[in-house]
Amino acid sequence: MRSARSLIAVALAAVLVTTLTTPAQANHQQPPTGKLVSLGIPLSDVLLIGGTVAPGPNGKTAIWNVSTGSPAYLNAVDPATGESLLSAALPGADGSYAVAATPDGTIYVGTYNNGHLYRLRPGSGTTVEDLGRPIASETFIWRITTDEQGNVYGGTFPNGKVFRYDDQTGAVRDYGQLKAGQPYVKSIDYADGKIYTGSLPDAHIMELDVASGAITELPSPPGLGDPTDKVVYDLNARGGRVYARISTAFPGPLYVWDIASRTWVDEIPNAHGLDISPVGANGEIYLIQASELKKYDPATKTLTGTGLTFTGRIQNARAIGYADLGLPDYPGTSVVGTLWRGEEFRYNPQTGKSEIFETKVRREPIEILSVAGSKSKVYAGGFLNGGVSVVDPATGEATYNRFSQTEALMEGSDGKLWIGAYPEARLYSYDQTQPWSSPEYSPGPPGTPDNPTLAVNLHSELQTRARALAEVNGKIAVGTVPDGDRLGGVLAIFDPKTGTTQSFRNVVQDESIFGLTARRGIVYGGTSIVGGLSTTPPTRDAGTVFAWDAAKSRKLWETVPVPGAATVSSVTIGPDGLLYGVAGKTAFAVDPRDGKLVRSFTLGTTTSSGDIVATNEAVYVSIDLDKVYRIAPGKKQTPTLFVEHAHRRLGVRGDHQLLLTSGSELFRVDISR
Repeated sequence: MRSARSLIAVALAAVLVTTLTTPAQANHQQPPTGKLVSLGIPLSDVLLIGGTVAPGPNGKTAIWNVSTGSPAYLNAVDPATGESLLSAALPGADGSYAVAATPDGTIYVGTYNNGHLYRLRPGSGTTVEDLGRPIASETFIWRITTDEQGNVYGGTFPNGKVFRYDDQTGAVRDYGQLKAGQPYVKSIDYADGKIYTGSLPDAHIMELDVASGAITELPSPPGLGDPTDKVVYDLNARGGRVYARISTAFPGPLYVWDIASRTWVDEIPNAHGLDISPVGANGEIYLIQASELKKYDPATKTLTGTGLTFTGRIQNARAIGYADLGLPDYPGTSVVGTLWRGEEFRYNPQTGKSEIFETKVRREPIEILSVAGSKSKVYAGGFLNGGVSVVDPATGEATYNRFSQTEALMEGSDGKLWIGAYPEARLYSYDQTQPWSSPEYSPGPPGTPDNPTLAVNLHSELQTRARALAEVNGKIAVGTVPDGDRLGGVLAIFDPKTGTTQSFRNVVQDESIFGLTARRGIVYGGTSIVGGLSTTPPTRDAGTVFAWDAAKSRKLWETVPVPGAATVSSVTIGPDGLLYGVAGKTAFAVDPRDGKLVRSFTLGTTTSSGDIVATNEAVYVSIDLDKVYRIAPGKKQTPTLFVEHAHRRLGVRGDHQLLLTSGSELFRVDISR
């Protein structure tokens, strides 16, 4: 008598044969076509990262920030009213952590992705000069600072360099990499002929003599321990001291180095960053610490609360300094600054008056990072700025909700929207029958229950991106990418009924999980050899696909479908029952029973990661991020070019509509019937 397993295998083989041959009988029919329809820009908001307080266009003190977008904009805000004084485009730039002013009021901006330096001279209106890339090899200027002569110094990625830009001549000096093995100069400041920097992925603090180029590493702060996998996220030189915060975007210790004595003299716990204020009239410094604006006295090492408190997940200053506001409750000099969503905070030391209010910083479109469809809706998740929008697929009308960077979206069989978030590889569930109210990002009226609710946080598992989602037997499977300079993702299975999570690290050894799908109790995944920062050399040479039995918590098989391809970025079950995937320029199909390769198609010219989705009639695959091919079931499969349009993500809604994202714009592709 045959075993139960062999009977199941025979039955599945029959299904595969049937589904492979049946569509071939209809080959005489006209193949479907796709009609591209724009649904507009579903996500837009304010995201401020770098900033400073300096003279504005009218000569009075302004708060300067760069708002993230395509392009990014340099903004000046009146701290007394919150009104916009200037908004100037930075062509080619997506955003900036690096804004600084020279003594004569010139504003410099260092940007990311293009690695350019921009300059706005006083009196030049909105005419921003693009000074180009100071160092050809560097694509990211993390932070900048200036000296007494107006020269600009910047820290870079991917080679961890420091440069000096001469404000008068435009000459650039490349000081080289400050610490071997550290690709990021994450933080930088200047004091008395020296540059101080902090690195990533390990916490090293370096001192550079700007004249001689000599480099000295400062000793690690007491109690820090091993600097590996830590980061000097912020660093400021103020009043003969260096303040170095070794943490993340969230609170951590701020260490104080005395430059004259060359010793660490204090540790301020639970400091938020991103910057601390300049030294005040009486030697004081203001910073956000333990969710409150505090006054710090370096002489006595004491902190004094101001009563101005902050809420939400992100509570750090994007610009902070002093301004004379000329308001009745704010006599003399007040502390002013901005928060990440464009709010201004201010505090007056004489009256104790303080407040937080919305400014008129312009909202910018947000690049779409994730997209998903359901019977009646389309969902879009934002990159960097974050956010989740629910979109009407007919009209493009969108309801935007502030939220974290959204890596993955999926509507479950329970009708809830499941959200994979960055950082800390978090999973949330959003009950769409109830109001949105996120205490971390966008709280509703007092007393409103949390919605979305946090289901899983994999920070303790050293994970950072909830990159892929799938539903299996009513449970939610999450595939992740690790945090920091690590290899090895996690497959987590969350049970909504019990609220419990099972997590499995290194289901495929030293590989991250980029794609998931599920069928009949089995989770199938696509993996990548890269780690969290893509800086650790991989231990393997190709991405894999794998099968995981959710009930028995065991791996059934893994295989390399495309030798040499670093990432299998997406997987799906096709209408013929095969498991399809995409690895760079190659689409492939494997037998879901054992992972054996059935067929593959080399369709592209690049290794860019794409998506693959399925309807009940065909499989659609993104290739080269500008083409979508259709693969109809059948023994004689021939992929056909279905849509040609630049895009980042490909999704599906039902059996007759695809979804494409191009930057911040969302498209649907109507499939003819």
